[in-house]
Amino acid sequence: MPTSTEQPPGADVPARRRRVAAIDWMRGLVMILMTIDHAAMAFDRTHIDEDSAMYAHATTMALPAAEFLTRWLTHVCAPTFVFLAGTALALSIERKSAKGADPWEIDQSILKRGAFIALLDPTLISLGSGKLLFGVLFAIGVSMMCMAALRRLPTWALVALGGGWIALGEVVTGAVWHPPGSAPPWAAILFATYAEGWLVIKYPVVPWLALMVLGWVLGRYMVQYSAGTARTAPATLLLVGGLASLALFFVVRWQAGYGDMFLPRADGSWQQWLHVSKYPPSLTFYTLELGMVWVLLALMMRLEPLIGVRDNGLLLVYGQTAMFFYLVHRLVMEVPATWFGLRGFGDLTTTYIVAAVLLIGLYAPCLWYRSFKAAHPDSLLKYI
Repeated sequence: MPTSTEQPPGADVPARRRRVAAIDWMRGLVMILMTIDHAAMAFDRTHIDEDSAMYAHATTMALPAAEFLTRWLTHVCAPTFVFLAGTALALSIERKSAKGADPWEIDQSILKRGAFIALLDPTLISLGSGKLLFGVLFAIGVSMMCMAALRRLPTWALVALGGGWIALGEVVTGAVWHPPGSAPPWAAILFATYAEGWLVIKYPVVPWLALMVLGWVLGRYMVQYSAGTARTAPATLLLVGGLASLALFFVVRWQAGYGDMFLPRADGSWQQWLHVSKYPPSLTFYTLELGMVWVLLALMMRLEPLIGVRDNGLLLVYGQTAMFFYLVHRLVMEVPATWFGLRGFGDLTTTYIVAAVLLIGLYAPCLWYRSFKAAHPDSLLKYI
C-alpha cells in the first residue's frame, strides 16, 4: 500500500511505508478525544452522556456549553474506530485473497480476532467498571466476525447493506424499542439500548456492523485503486461523500422527525442541533459523524504526501497502538473510579488535567509496545 492513496496506481514504495499513515493519524486523533471522554466518564460529576431517548429527560435537560461541547467532540470516536476497523481489515484481507490465500484460513483468522476483541468488554473492561458491559469492543468484535461471511458480497451489496441500515434502521429499532426506558435485552444487543442495574448494552451489533461494512468498502476500493483498477482517488470520494453526508444531516435534523431516533431538537440552539442519538445511532448521528470522519480523513490523505510521515509522531504512534492504548487508558481510569471511590470526584477541569497527564504518560509505553509487537508478530499480541 502506498504511503498516500494519492500516489499513482502501482507506484513503487518502500516496505516500511506500506501503511496508509492517514488512517493511523485519524485513529490517533480519536484516541486523544476518547481519553478526554473517558476521563469525564470516570471523574467529572457533571459529565453529560444522555445521548439517547432512553432517558426521559434527554430532550429537556440543560446542555451547558462547555460540558456539552466536550462530550459532543468525542462522539466521533466510536464511528471512526468501527469504520476504520473495517477499512484496515479489508486492506489486509483483500490483498491476501488476491494473492490466493486459503479462504478458510482467512475466515478463521477473522473469527478468532473478532471473538478475542468482543470478549474484552464483558471480561476485562467489565471488571474495571464494576458492571457487565457490552460496549464498543463487543460491537467491533462481533461485527468483525460477521465480516468473515459478508466479505464475499460484491461492493454494491455491501453499500446497500450498510447504507440501507443507516437510512431505514430506525424503522426496525422502533418496532422493538419504545422509549423512554430500555429495550428488552435481546433487542438491545441487536438493535437498541439497555441500561438497568448491573447490565449495560449501549452498542447494539447491527447499527455498528453497518459502519464496519462501509469501512470494508473503503478498504476494498483503496486496494483496487493501488492496483490500478479504480481511477478516482479515495480522498476525492471521501471528501465528496463527507460533504454530502453533512448536507443530509442538516436536512434531516431541520425537519425534526424521522431520522432522530426519537431524540428530536427541542429548540433551535446549537446544542440541540448537535444533541443527536448515539445510543442507538440515529440517521442524524451517522450523517454528522461520518461526514466529519470522511472529510478529515480525506484532508489527512491529501496532507500525507505533502508533509511526509514521522515514524514516531504522536498521532501515528497512538494510531498504530490503538487497542493497547484503549485498554490501558480505560482501565487506568475506570479501576480507581469504580473500586477506590473516585467516580465523579472532580469537574471539567479535572477531566482535561487527567486526560493530559495520561496522554503524555502513555506515549512512551505505546512506543515500546509498537516495537515489542513488531518483534513478536505471531504472538497473541497480533489481536491487540
